[in-house]
Amino acid sequence: MDATLIKALQLVLSLSILVVLHEGGHFFFSKLFRVKVEKFFLFFDPYFHLFSTKDKWFTRLFPKCKDNETAYGIGWLPFGGYVKIAGMIDESMDTEQMKKPVQPWEFRAKPAWQRLLIMIGGVLFNFLLALFIYSMILFAWGDEYVPLQKAPLGMDFNETAKAIGFRDGDILVSADGVPFERYGGDMLTSIVDARQVSVLRNGQEVSVYIPEDMMERLLADSVRFASFRYPFVIDSIMPGQPAALAGLQPGDSITQLDGRNIAYFDFKEEMLNRQKAANDSTSRLLTLTYVRAGVADTVKLTTDSLYQIGVAASLQTNKLLPVVKKEYSFFASIPAGVTLGVNTLKGYVSQMKYLFSKEGTKQLGGFGTIGSIFPATWDWYQFWYMTAFLSIILAFMNILPIPALDGGHVLFLIYEIVARRKPSDKFMERAQMVGMFLLFGLLIWANFNDVLRFFF
Repeated sequence: MDATLIKALQLVLSLSILVVLHEGGHFFFSKLFRVKVEKFFLFFDPYFHLFSTKDKWFTRLFPKCKDNETAYGIGWLPFGGYVKIAGMIDESMDTEQMKKPVQPWEFRAKPAWQRLLIMIGGVLFNFLLALFIYSMILFAWGDEYVPLQKAPLGMDFNETAKAIGFRDGDILVSADGVPFERYGGDMLTSIVDARQVSVLRNGQEVSVYIPEDMMERLLADSVRFASFRYPFVIDSIMPGQPAALAGLQPGDSITQLDGRNIAYFDFKEEMLNRQKAANDSTSRLLTLTYVRAGVADTVKLTTDSLYQIGVAASLQTNKLLPVVKKEYSFFASIPAGVTLGVNTLKGYVSQMKYLFSKEGTKQLGGFGTIGSIFPATWDWYQFWYMTAFLSIILAFMNILPIPALDGGHVLFLIYEIVARRKPSDKFMERAQMVGMFLLFGLLIWANFNDVLRFFF
Protein backbone atom coordinates (compact mmCIF):
# COMPACT_ATOMS: atom_id res chain seq x y z
CA MET A 1 0.00 0.00 0.00
CA ASP A 2 1.25 3.50 -0.84
CA ALA A 3 2.97 5.27 2.08
CA THR A 4 0.91 8.45 1.59
CA LEU A 5 -2.32 6.45 1.74
CA ILE A 6 -1.20 4.69 4.93
CA LYS A 7 -0.40 8.05 6.55
CA ALA A 8 -3.78 9.44 5.41
CA LEU A 9 -5.68 6.45 6.81
CA GLN A 10 -3.92 6.78 10.15
CA LEU A 11 -4.68 10.49 10.23
CA VAL A 12 -8.38 9.99 9.49
CA LEU A 13 -8.73 7.19 12.04
CA SER A 14 -6.88 9.12 14.72
CA LEU A 15 -8.84 12.35 14.21
CA SER A 16 -12.11 10.43 14.07
CA ILE A 17 -11.39 8.86 17.47
CA LEU A 18 -10.45 12.23 18.95
CA VAL A 19 -13.46 14.06 17.51
CA VAL A 20 -15.96 11.42 18.65
CA LEU A 21 -14.50 11.43 22.18
CA HIS A 22 -14.36 15.23 22.28
CA GLU A 23 -17.96 15.64 21.21
CA GLY A 24 -18.83 12.71 23.45
CA GLY A 25 -17.67 14.82 26.40
CA HIS A 26 -20.17 17.55 25.55
CA PHE A 27 -22.81 14.89 24.92
CA PHE A 28 -22.20 13.13 28.25
CA PHE A 29 -22.64 16.23 30.40
CA SER A 30 -25.60 17.41 28.31
CA LYS A 31 -27.39 14.12 28.93
CA LEU A 32 -26.32 14.19 32.58
CA PHE A 33 -28.05 17.54 33.06
CA ARG A 34 -30.98 16.62 30.80
CA VAL A 35 -30.16 19.04 28.02
CA LYS A 36 -31.48 18.05 24.60
CA VAL A 37 -28.82 17.15 22.02
CA GLU A 38 -30.33 17.47 18.55
CA LYS A 39 -27.38 16.18 16.49
CA PHE A 40 -24.15 14.23 17.11
CA PHE A 41 -22.06 14.20 13.92
CA LEU A 42 -18.61 13.05 12.95
CA PHE A 43 -17.44 15.53 10.27
CA PHE A 44 -19.48 18.53 9.18
CA ASP A 45 -22.59 18.24 7.03
CA PRO A 46 -23.40 21.51 5.22
CA TYR A 47 -26.29 20.91 2.77
CA PHE A 48 -26.19 17.10 3.06
CA HIS A 49 -24.73 14.17 5.01
CA LEU A 50 -23.46 10.67 4.27
CA PHE A 51 -25.42 8.95 7.02
CA SER A 52 -27.91 9.76 9.76
CA THR A 53 -30.06 7.70 12.10
CA LYS A 54 -32.92 10.02 11.14
CA ASP A 55 -32.79 8.80 7.53
CA LYS A 56 -35.96 6.97 6.52
CA TRP A 57 -34.12 3.85 5.36
CA PHE A 58 -32.39 3.60 8.74
CA THR A 59 -35.56 3.94 10.81
CA ARG A 60 -37.24 1.28 8.64
CA LEU A 61 -34.33 -1.17 8.99
CA PHE A 62 -33.70 -0.49 12.67
CA PRO A 63 -36.97 0.69 14.24
CA LYS A 64 -35.78 -0.19 17.75
CA CYS A 65 -32.74 2.07 17.37
CA LYS A 66 -34.86 5.11 16.67
CA ASP A 67 -33.97 8.08 18.89
CA ASN A 68 -36.57 10.82 18.74
CA GLU A 69 -34.22 13.31 20.38
CA THR A 70 -30.75 12.96 18.80
CA ALA A 71 -29.71 12.37 15.18
CA TYR A 72 -26.39 10.52 14.99
CA GLY A 73 -24.55 10.73 11.71
CA ILE A 74 -21.50 11.26 9.51
CA GLY A 75 -21.00 14.40 7.42
CA TRP A 76 -19.07 14.74 4.17
CA LEU A 77 -16.62 17.50 5.19
CA PRO A 78 -13.82 15.83 7.25
CA PHE A 79 -12.76 18.87 9.29
CA GLY A 80 -13.92 17.72 12.71
CA GLY A 81 -17.38 17.11 14.11
CA TYR A 82 -20.00 18.63 16.40
CA VAL A 83 -22.93 18.15 18.73
CA LYS A 84 -25.85 20.51 18.27
CA ILE A 85 -27.08 21.34 21.75
CA ALA A 86 -30.51 22.89 21.98
CA GLY A 87 -30.62 26.45 23.24
CA MET A 88 -27.07 27.64 22.60
CA ILE A 89 -25.28 29.61 19.92
CA ASP A 90 -22.68 27.36 18.32
CA GLU A 91 -21.20 26.64 14.89
CA SER A 92 -24.67 25.82 13.54
CA MET A 93 -25.60 29.53 14.04
CA ASP A 94 -29.23 28.52 14.68
CA THR A 95 -30.40 31.98 15.73
CA GLU A 96 -34.07 31.23 15.04
CA GLN A 97 -34.19 28.80 17.95
CA MET A 98 -32.82 31.48 20.26
CA LYS A 99 -35.78 33.76 19.42
CA LYS A 100 -38.25 31.25 20.82
CA PRO A 101 -39.27 31.04 24.50
CA VAL A 102 -36.77 29.26 26.75
CA GLN A 103 -37.56 25.59 27.31
CA PRO A 104 -36.50 23.65 30.44
CA TRP A 105 -34.53 21.11 28.35
CA GLU A 106 -32.40 23.80 26.66
CA PHE A 107 -28.79 24.68 27.41
CA ARG A 108 -29.67 28.31 28.18
CA ALA A 109 -32.19 27.21 30.83
CA LYS A 110 -29.58 25.46 32.96
CA PRO A 111 -27.53 27.07 35.75
CA ALA A 112 -24.12 28.44 34.80
CA TRP A 113 -22.13 25.71 36.58
CA GLN A 114 -23.91 23.00 34.58
CA ARG A 115 -23.35 24.87 31.31
CA LEU A 116 -19.69 25.27 32.28
CA LEU A 117 -19.28 21.51 32.74
CA ILE A 118 -21.01 20.86 29.42
CA MET A 119 -18.57 23.17 27.66
CA ILE A 120 -15.40 21.78 29.24
CA GLY A 121 -16.59 18.19 28.76
CA GLY A 122 -14.87 17.84 25.37
CA VAL A 123 -11.52 19.12 26.62
CA LEU A 124 -11.79 16.95 29.73
CA PHE A 125 -12.50 13.80 27.70
CA ASN A 126 -9.61 14.51 25.32
CA PHE A 127 -7.17 14.98 28.17
CA LEU A 128 -8.39 11.85 29.96
CA LEU A 129 -8.17 9.92 26.70
CA ALA A 130 -4.53 10.99 26.28
CA LEU A 131 -3.69 9.88 29.83
CA PHE A 132 -5.43 6.54 29.25
CA ILE A 133 -3.61 5.92 25.95
CA TYR A 134 -0.23 6.83 27.44
CA SER A 135 -0.90 4.45 30.34
CA MET A 136 -1.87 1.59 28.04
CA ILE A 137 1.17 2.23 25.83
CA LEU A 138 3.42 1.86 28.87
CA PHE A 139 1.55 -1.25 29.97
CA ALA A 140 1.68 -2.91 26.51
CA TRP A 141 5.10 -1.81 25.24
CA GLY A 142 6.92 -0.40 28.25
CA ASP A 143 9.21 2.61 28.13
CA GLU A 144 12.25 2.25 25.88
CA TYR A 145 14.89 4.90 25.31
CA VAL A 146 18.61 5.56 24.82
CA PRO A 147 20.22 7.45 27.75
CA LEU A 148 21.81 10.55 26.21
CA GLN A 149 24.84 10.41 28.46
CA LYS A 150 25.54 6.81 27.43
CA ALA A 151 25.40 7.31 23.66
CA PRO A 152 28.86 5.94 22.74
CA LEU A 153 29.47 8.20 19.75
CA GLY A 154 27.49 11.21 20.92
CA MET A 155 25.28 13.19 18.55
CA ASP A 156 25.34 14.70 15.07
CA PHE A 157 24.18 18.34 15.13
CA ASN A 158 22.63 20.58 12.50
CA GLU A 159 24.36 23.71 11.21
CA THR A 160 22.50 26.04 13.59
CA ALA A 161 23.71 24.03 16.58
CA LYS A 162 27.27 23.94 15.26
CA ALA A 163 27.21 27.71 14.76
CA ILE A 164 26.80 28.29 18.52
CA GLY A 165 29.43 25.76 19.54
CA PHE A 166 28.17 22.19 19.37
CA ARG A 167 30.36 19.67 17.55
CA ASP A 168 29.54 16.31 15.99
CA GLY A 169 30.41 13.63 18.53
CA ASP A 170 29.51 15.74 21.58
CA ILE A 171 27.73 13.78 24.31
CA LEU A 172 24.96 15.87 25.89
CA VAL A 173 25.41 15.98 29.68
CA SER A 174 23.22 18.70 31.24
CA ALA A 175 21.40 22.02 30.74
CA ASP A 176 22.04 24.60 33.47
CA GLY A 177 23.22 21.76 35.70
CA VAL A 178 20.13 19.57 35.18
CA PRO A 179 21.24 16.21 33.70
CA PHE A 180 19.76 15.05 30.39
CA GLU A 181 17.98 11.72 30.43
CA ARG A 182 16.63 11.00 26.96
CA TYR A 183 16.23 12.39 23.46
CA GLY A 184 12.92 14.13 22.82
CA GLY A 185 10.89 17.29 23.17
CA ASP A 186 11.91 17.73 26.82
CA MET A 187 15.57 17.69 25.80
CA LEU A 188 15.08 20.37 23.16
CA THR A 189 13.02 22.54 25.53
CA SER A 190 15.74 22.26 28.17
CA ILE A 191 18.38 23.32 25.66
CA VAL A 192 16.58 26.36 24.21
CA ASP A 193 15.60 27.58 27.69
CA ALA A 194 19.08 27.10 29.16
CA ARG A 195 21.91 29.59 29.48
CA GLN A 196 24.55 26.94 29.00
CA VAL A 197 24.68 23.27 28.05
CA SER A 198 27.46 20.94 29.20
CA VAL A 199 28.77 18.35 26.74
CA LEU A 200 31.45 15.72 26.89
CA ARG A 201 33.96 16.27 24.07
CA ASN A 202 37.04 14.06 23.68
CA GLY A 203 36.76 13.07 27.32
CA GLN A 204 36.56 16.67 28.57
CA GLU A 205 33.45 18.50 29.77
CA VAL A 206 32.83 21.64 27.70
CA SER A 207 30.22 24.39 28.07
CA VAL A 208 28.17 25.64 25.12
CA TYR A 209 26.39 28.96 25.70
CA ILE A 210 22.85 29.19 24.33
CA PRO A 211 21.64 32.47 22.73
CA GLU A 212 18.23 33.83 23.70
CA ASP A 213 16.90 33.42 20.15
CA MET A 214 17.92 29.75 19.90
CA MET A 215 14.42 28.49 19.14
CA GLU A 216 13.88 31.11 16.44
CA ARG A 217 17.15 30.00 14.80
CA LEU A 218 16.10 26.35 14.93
CA LEU A 219 12.69 27.14 13.45
CA ALA A 220 14.34 29.03 10.61
CA ASP A 221 16.69 26.10 10.02
CA SER A 222 13.82 23.58 9.84
CA VAL A 223 16.28 20.71 10.37
CA ARG A 224 16.36 18.36 13.34
CA PHE A 225 18.58 19.81 16.10
CA ALA A 226 20.53 16.61 16.68
CA SER A 227 20.45 12.87 16.06
CA PHE A 228 22.35 9.91 17.44
CA ARG A 229 25.63 8.91 15.80
CA TYR A 230 25.48 5.21 14.97
CA PRO A 231 28.59 3.03 14.83
CA PHE A 232 29.46 1.32 11.55
CA VAL A 233 28.82 -2.31 12.52
CA ILE A 234 29.37 -4.85 9.76
CA ASP A 235 26.30 -6.97 9.04
CA SER A 236 27.61 -9.00 6.09
CA ILE A 237 30.72 -9.25 3.91
CA MET A 238 31.02 -10.07 0.21
CA PRO A 239 33.51 -12.88 -0.49
CA GLY A 240 36.68 -11.92 -2.36
CA GLN A 241 36.25 -8.20 -1.66
CA PRO A 242 38.83 -6.00 0.19
CA ALA A 243 37.11 -6.34 3.60
CA ALA A 244 37.02 -10.16 3.35
CA LEU A 245 40.64 -10.31 2.19
CA ALA A 246 41.68 -8.12 5.14
CA GLY A 247 40.02 -10.51 7.61
CA LEU A 248 37.10 -8.36 8.71
CA GLN A 249 34.05 -10.28 10.01
CA PRO A 250 30.33 -9.66 10.56
CA GLY A 251 29.83 -7.97 13.93
CA ASP A 252 33.06 -5.95 13.71
CA SER A 253 32.55 -2.26 14.52
CA ILE A 254 34.63 0.14 12.42
CA THR A 255 35.65 3.00 14.72
CA GLN A 256 38.41 4.83 12.80
CA LEU A 257 39.32 5.58 9.21
CA ASP A 258 42.98 6.54 8.65
CA GLY A 259 43.30 7.33 12.36
CA ARG A 260 40.19 9.52 12.57
CA ASN A 261 37.16 8.59 14.68
CA ILE A 262 34.25 7.79 12.43
CA ALA A 263 30.57 6.82 12.63
CA TYR A 264 28.19 5.21 10.13
CA PHE A 265 27.24 8.28 8.10
CA ASP A 266 30.78 9.70 8.30
CA PHE A 267 32.16 6.52 6.74
CA LYS A 268 29.59 6.50 3.93
CA GLU A 269 30.16 10.19 3.19
CA GLU A 270 33.96 9.85 3.26
CA MET A 271 33.88 6.95 0.80
CA LEU A 272 31.60 8.93 -1.53
CA ASN A 273 33.83 12.03 -1.35
CA ARG A 274 36.96 9.97 -2.09
CA GLN A 275 35.21 8.33 -5.03
CA LYS A 276 34.35 11.76 -6.52
CA ALA A 277 37.88 13.09 -6.05
CA ALA A 278 39.69 9.95 -7.23
CA ASN A 279 42.05 9.88 -10.22
CA ASP A 280 44.70 7.48 -11.52
CA SER A 281 47.34 8.74 -9.06
CA THR A 282 45.06 8.63 -6.00
CA SER A 283 46.04 6.10 -3.35
CA ARG A 284 43.23 3.72 -2.47
CA LEU A 285 44.95 2.38 0.63
CA LEU A 286 42.82 2.61 3.77
CA THR A 287 43.67 2.03 7.40
CA LEU A 288 40.68 0.84 9.42
CA THR A 289 40.46 0.44 13.18
CA TYR A 290 37.74 -1.97 14.30
CA VAL A 291 36.51 -3.49 17.53
CA ARG A 292 35.77 -7.21 17.83
CA ALA A 293 34.55 -8.70 21.11
CA GLY A 294 35.75 -5.61 22.96
CA VAL A 295 39.26 -5.72 21.48
CA ALA A 296 40.47 -3.05 19.03
CA ASP A 297 42.69 -3.89 16.06
CA THR A 298 43.86 -2.22 12.85
CA VAL A 299 43.98 -3.48 9.26
CA LYS A 300 45.15 -2.03 5.96
CA LEU A 301 43.30 -2.68 2.74
CA THR A 302 43.06 -1.37 -0.80
CA THR A 303 39.62 -0.46 -2.14
CA ASP A 304 38.33 -0.97 -5.67
CA SER A 305 37.93 1.88 -8.16
CA LEU A 306 34.59 2.94 -6.62
CA TYR A 307 35.96 2.95 -3.07
CA GLN A 308 33.84 -0.04 -2.17
CA ILE A 309 35.23 -2.46 0.43
CA GLY A 310 32.47 -5.06 0.14
CA VAL A 311 30.52 -4.74 3.37
CA ALA A 312 26.93 -4.03 4.37
CA ALA A 313 26.31 -2.20 7.64
CA SER A 314 23.75 -3.19 10.26
CA LEU A 315 20.85 -0.76 10.59
CA GLN A 316 19.21 -2.36 13.63
CA THR A 317 19.50 0.74 15.79
CA ASN A 318 18.18 -1.01 18.90
CA LYS A 319 21.28 -3.20 18.79
CA LEU A 320 23.73 -0.40 18.01
CA LEU A 321 22.94 1.87 20.97
CA PRO A 322 22.51 1.15 24.71
CA VAL A 323 18.74 0.88 25.09
CA VAL A 324 17.05 1.08 28.48
CA LYS A 325 13.63 -0.58 28.73
CA LYS A 326 11.29 -0.33 31.69
CA GLU A 327 8.29 -2.61 32.02
CA TYR A 328 5.07 -1.56 33.80
CA SER A 329 2.32 -3.57 35.45
CA PHE A 330 -1.25 -2.48 34.76
CA PHE A 331 -1.57 -0.53 38.00
CA ALA A 332 1.93 0.96 37.77
CA SER A 333 1.27 2.13 34.21
CA ILE A 334 -1.58 4.44 35.27
CA PRO A 335 0.40 6.97 37.39
CA ALA A 336 3.30 6.72 34.91
CA GLY A 337 0.91 7.48 32.03
CA VAL A 338 -0.56 10.44 33.92
CA THR A 339 2.94 11.81 34.51
CA LEU A 340 3.84 11.35 30.84
CA GLY A 341 0.64 13.10 29.73
CA VAL A 342 1.08 16.04 32.11
CA ASN A 343 4.72 16.49 31.07
CA THR A 344 3.72 16.35 27.41
CA LEU A 345 1.13 19.07 28.00
CA LYS A 346 3.67 21.24 29.86
CA GLY A 347 6.18 20.88 27.04
CA TYR A 348 3.60 21.76 24.40
CA VAL A 349 2.36 24.80 26.33
CA SER A 350 5.92 26.05 26.89
CA GLN A 351 6.57 25.95 23.13
CA MET A 352 3.33 27.73 22.19
CA LYS A 353 4.98 31.13 22.69
CA TYR A 354 7.13 30.49 19.60
CA LEU A 355 4.02 30.06 17.44
CA PHE A 356 3.53 33.83 17.43
CA SER A 357 7.09 34.59 16.28
CA LYS A 358 7.97 35.31 12.65
CA GLU A 359 9.51 31.89 12.11
CA GLY A 360 6.81 30.17 14.17
CA THR A 361 4.02 31.27 11.83
CA LYS A 362 5.96 29.78 8.91
CA GLN A 363 6.14 26.43 10.69
CA LEU A 364 2.39 26.30 11.27
CA GLY A 365 1.00 23.31 9.39
CA GLY A 366 -2.35 21.87 8.40
CA PHE A 367 -3.59 18.37 7.68
CA GLY A 368 -0.54 17.57 5.55
CA THR A 369 1.82 18.40 8.40
CA ILE A 370 -0.26 16.45 10.91
CA GLY A 371 -0.41 13.46 8.56
CA SER A 372 3.36 13.52 8.04
CA ILE A 373 4.03 12.75 11.71
CA PHE A 374 2.53 9.27 11.26
CA PRO A 375 4.86 6.48 10.05
CA ALA A 376 4.83 5.29 6.42
CA THR A 377 4.06 1.74 7.59
CA TRP A 378 1.25 0.82 9.96
CA ASP A 379 2.69 0.74 13.46
CA TRP A 380 0.20 0.50 16.32
CA TYR A 381 2.70 1.82 18.87
CA GLN A 382 3.39 4.94 16.83
CA PHE A 383 -0.29 5.32 15.93
CA TRP A 384 -1.46 5.33 19.55
CA TYR A 385 1.46 7.49 20.67
CA MET A 386 0.66 10.15 18.06
CA THR A 387 -3.08 9.88 18.81
CA ALA A 388 -2.39 10.59 22.48
CA PHE A 389 -0.20 13.56 21.53
CA LEU A 390 -2.86 14.96 19.17
CA SER A 391 -5.45 14.50 21.92
CA ILE A 392 -3.30 16.68 24.20
CA ILE A 393 -3.04 19.31 21.46
CA LEU A 394 -6.78 19.22 20.74
CA ALA A 395 -7.59 19.63 24.43
CA PHE A 396 -5.24 22.60 24.83
CA MET A 397 -6.25 24.36 21.61
CA ASN A 398 -9.96 24.02 22.41
CA ILE A 399 -9.63 25.56 25.86
CA LEU A 400 -8.01 28.71 24.48
CA PRO A 401 -10.30 31.71 25.17
CA ILE A 402 -11.21 32.26 21.53
CA PRO A 403 -14.87 32.71 20.50
CA ALA A 404 -16.22 29.63 18.65
CA LEU A 405 -13.90 27.38 20.65
CA ASP A 406 -14.91 25.74 23.92
CA GLY A 407 -12.59 28.12 25.72
CA GLY A 408 -14.51 31.10 24.36
CA HIS A 409 -17.77 29.76 25.76
CA VAL A 410 -16.02 29.02 29.06
CA LEU A 411 -14.71 32.60 29.19
CA PHE A 412 -18.21 34.03 28.76
CA LEU A 413 -19.61 31.63 31.35
CA ILE A 414 -16.98 32.68 33.88
CA TYR A 415 -17.92 36.30 33.14
CA GLU A 416 -21.56 35.41 33.77
CA ILE A 417 -20.73 33.73 37.10
CA VAL A 418 -18.64 36.70 38.25
CA ALA A 419 -20.85 39.51 36.89
CA ARG A 420 -24.09 37.63 37.59
CA ARG A 421 -25.52 38.47 34.22
CA LYS A 422 -25.36 36.83 30.81
CA PRO A 423 -23.86 38.41 27.71
CA SER A 424 -26.66 39.23 25.25
CA ASP A 425 -27.59 36.78 22.51
CA LYS A 426 -26.61 39.36 19.89
CA PHE A 427 -23.15 39.67 21.45
CA MET A 428 -22.76 35.87 21.51
CA GLU A 429 -23.79 35.66 17.84
CA ARG A 430 -21.21 38.24 16.81
CA ALA A 431 -18.51 36.68 18.98
CA GLN A 432 -19.25 33.29 17.42
CA MET A 433 -18.96 34.73 13.91
CA VAL A 434 -15.69 36.50 14.72
CA GLY A 435 -14.29 33.31 16.24
CA MET A 436 -15.29 31.20 13.25
CA PHE A 437 -13.73 33.77 10.91
CA LEU A 438 -10.45 33.60 12.87
CA LEU A 439 -10.47 29.81 12.94
CA PHE A 440 -11.15 29.45 9.22
CA GLY A 441 -8.41 32.00 8.53
CA LEU A 442 -5.98 30.01 10.66
CA LEU A 443 -7.02 26.78 8.96
CA ILE A 444 -6.49 28.28 5.50
CA TRP A 445 -3.09 29.71 6.48
CA ALA A 446 -1.91 26.42 7.99
CA ASN A 447 -2.89 24.38 4.92
CA PHE A 448 -1.47 27.06 2.59
CA ASN A 449 1.88 26.54 4.37
CA ASP A 450 1.58 22.82 3.57
CA VAL A 451 1.05 23.63 -0.11
CA LEU A 452 4.12 25.90 -0.13
CA ARG A 453 6.26 23.20 1.48
CA PHE A 454 5.07 20.62 -1.04
CA PHE A 455 5.89 22.70 -4.11
CA PHE A 456 8.87 24.66 -2.83
